[in-house]
Order: sequence, then structure tokens, then C-alpha cells
Amino acid sequence: MNVLADFLPIVLRGMLVTVALSLGAMVLATLIGLVAAWGRLGGPRAVRGIVLAYTVLVRGMPPLVLMLLIYFGGQTAINAAADAMALDPVQIDPFTAGVVSIGIIFGAYLTETFRGAYLAIPQGEIEAGIAFGMPAATLARVVILPPLMRLALPGYWNIWLTLVKSCALVSVIGLQDAVYAALSIGRSTREPFTFMLVVMALYLAYTGLSDLAFRGLGKRLARGTRVVRV
Repeated sequence: MNVLADFLPIVLRGMLVTVALSLGAMVLATLIGLVAAWGRLGGPRAVRGIVLAYTVLVRGMPPLVLMLLIYFGGQTAINAAADAMALDPVQIDPFTAGVVSIGIIFGAYLTETFRGAYLAIPQGEIEAGIAFGMPAATLARVVILPPLMRLALPGYWNIWLTLVKSCALVSVIGLQDAVYAALSIGRSTREPFTFMLVVMALYLAYTGLSDLAFRGLGKRLARGTRVVRV
């Protein structure tokens, strides 16, 4: 217990890194998903083809493999471009690499989530808004966004939980998150099982709080509709 008390603050600091990583990656994934879904639904044929290729390729690859490809390949490409412009080499830190790689990976899943939610909106409502002469911004805010958020929430919720758990993979590229801290401390103290149990409890607490937050959001979005279950 003395060992746990001594090293617990390090694991907790690592968990804060995990929280920041997951939130940053989800913001990026959401932006990618919204833009890519728009491109898939209403973009030119070339854009639709690029988005389709992106979603098929990314969803068909193991997250860890894709993360390593983005981390090492992205750094190589950036340094090659810097070398061509006679600039100094650029070192990508593990946190940035983690946010970008996880954001790209889960942006592909959110693309299909948002696309499916949009297609589930009754098209008559959108056509009625257009017939009333609503500006595009008003149409999106009043007619499209409320049902889109409600319909996309279950998929968004599941993707968020999966993204949080996938953040543990970033310890492979050297990010000092909760898993990295637990592994390092476990090796030095010869008590890996104890510290991995701590990390498991922290992840369960984080996902449990997330679950409560999404349930509350789901009930709020479902007000005024017949569907109250998410």
C-alpha cells in the first residue's frame, strides 16, 4: 500500500493526459466527421469518391497500425517537405501525434454516423423549410441540427467510449499517459498487476461519468419527441 500511495499521483497525472488526449481527439474527429459527411452527401463526385475511400480504408485497418503509420509516416513526410524548403527538421511530440492520429481514425466512423443521421431526417421537413424561403444557416440551425443531434447521439456515444479506450494505445509512441505511467512504475516496483488495476479503475470511472453525461444529454434532446430512449 505504501508503494501505491507513493506512485499514485504519477498515474493520476497520466490520467489527466489521457483525458486531454481523448477530448482533443474527439473534437478533431467531430470536425472531420461533419466535413466529410457533408462532402459525402452533397459534394462533387470527386469529393464523394475521396471521402468514401477515406472511410473504407480507415475503418478497415487496425487502429494501432494506422496510428503508427500516421505517427512515423507523417513525421517523415513533414521532414521531407521541410528539407525541400531548406528548413530545420520538425519533431512531432507524442501528444500532438496522438490527437491527430486518433482524430483521423475516429473521424471516419463519425462520417458515417453523421451521414446516417442526416439521411434519417424526414426530407419533407427540409423541403418545407426551403419552400418557406429559410436561409441556409437558419435551415441548418432550426430544421436540420436538432434531429441530427438526436439521431446521431447513440452512435456518437459509442464512438466516444471506444475512442477513450483506444487512447491507451498511444503509450506505444511514448506518450506518458496513465497506461505508460502504470507500466513504467509496475516494472520498477515489480507490481504491474496492482498499477494496471488502478488504471482499469480510472478508465471505468471516466467512461462511467461519460455514460451518465450522455444519458442526461439523450434525455434532454428527446424532450418533445416520442422517443425518450437512447
